[in-house]
Amino acid sequence: MRSMSQFGNDLYTGKTSFPFVGRRNLWFLIAALLVLGSALVPLFRPIQFSIEFTGGSQFTVNGVQSPVDQSLATDAVLSVVPDATTKVVTIGEDAVRVQTDQMTDAESREVSDALAEAYGVPASEVSYAFIGPSWGADVTRQSLWGLAIFLALTFIILALYFRTWKMSVSAIIGLVDVLIITIGIYALFGFEISPAAVIGFLTILSYALYDTTVVFDKIRENTSEDGEVSGRTFGESVNLAVNQTLVRSINTTVVAILPTGAILFIGLIWVGAQTLTDLSLSIFVGTIVAAYSTIFVAAPLYSLLRENEPAIKARDARVIAARELAGIPA
Repeated sequence: MRSMSQFGNDLYTGKTSFPFVGRRNLWFLIAALLVLGSALVPLFRPIQFSIEFTGGSQFTVNGVQSPVDQSLATDAVLSVVPDATTKVVTIGEDAVRVQTDQMTDAESREVSDALAEAYGVPASEVSYAFIGPSWGADVTRQSLWGLAIFLALTFIILALYFRTWKMSVSAIIGLVDVLIITIGIYALFGFEISPAAVIGFLTILSYALYDTTVVFDKIRENTSEDGEVSGRTFGESVNLAVNQTLVRSINTTVVAILPTGAILFIGLIWVGAQTLTDLSLSIFVGTIVAAYSTIFVAAPLYSLLRENEPAIKARDARVIAARELAGIPA
């Protein structure tokens, strides 16, 4: 069995090669199905937005005895407002946060008293507040503006750096692919989108762009070396570049998701910090999707966009003709 280093060396030299470009129609079909499925998921499982986007009431109970029984909070709320929707989160070892639909002042006071009685704490240990949806709307608007500016600057900078707008188009489509699939996963599994998750989505795009740029840099290096004597077609040079950077992409993704997964575990199980959990979850999911998108979408798409250029098409034809003349199988 080959070691990881030997496997990486074989990928770099071309001894081992995965057909990322050669079977791009299959990858594009899978990508299209994933994007279409992600777009359709919210029709059957609506996206869950946090209280910051929808508005509602939030109660915090401190000084709760450990282990915390979350069902007490749900029962206390339902005893006052039977049809209320509740979300209970344990914070640390001795606090509970309860988020509900918007309540009147009278209902909030009654729920506060019921929570204090349920957990056996003084009324002063229970605080409550109303959170309006306007704050979430401001975050959404600013996030969309940030996303638009990010994509525009990305397009321009990549076009200038790589001296071709086709790499910019491929990278932008890859980023949009990451964003749509990540949101689709959120809707499918019922993960809540909070302002922290939105920040995580924007962070994911930065990581995806970094990963794509590294792969594209190797593609440019390989394709710029292809002169008239090269024995590779343009698509083969792109495919070689993706294979040469495959181990790096895998290692980078693993290195990125391990600490993010640890933070997610600590935030979800141990500390109970919702903001930390939302941020780490969005980055954890998005990092994996970003690695997939660069390898199976962005790089093969770039090859597709360039292969029909007259100069590249003519050179590829000469390479294939030379192989046939030499009796080299395709």
